Amino acid sequence: MPTFDDVARLVAGFPETAEGTRFRGRTWFVAGKAFAWERPFSKADVKRFGGEPVPAGPILAVSVEDLGEKEAVLGEGRPGFFTIPHFDGYPAVLVQLDVVSGTHLAEAVEDAWFTKAPDGLAARRRPV
Repeated sequence: MPTFDDVARLVAGFPETAEGTRFRGRTWFVAGKAFAWERPFSKADVKRFGGEPVPAGPILAVSVEDLGEKEAVLGEGRPGFFTIPHFDGYPAVLVQLDVVSGTHLAEAVEDAWFTKAPDGLAARRRPV
């Protein structure tokens, strides 16, 4: 099962990244823009689940390119990927670290980095 320390190790492989704290949780930045962050559920979030089970374990939020990409990611049905009403209309998905595979987590973190990296930096990172 991946952890936030695993996320930090993945992020360390990307240029111009930094780890900080935002909203009392670990947040990873590229060129000053957040692309992945811890996202515990607030009381309001839990209440919105109603009678549905609340995803357990640590939750990571990752940026996606746009709402179309968000829909595509969620449409793939990969275990551990989901959203909540608080994220409606916002280009990010949630990842349940207790469920997601290491490969899918690495892909999501890399994709999130690309969404926030400056064009020149992203161009240098992309394979030819």
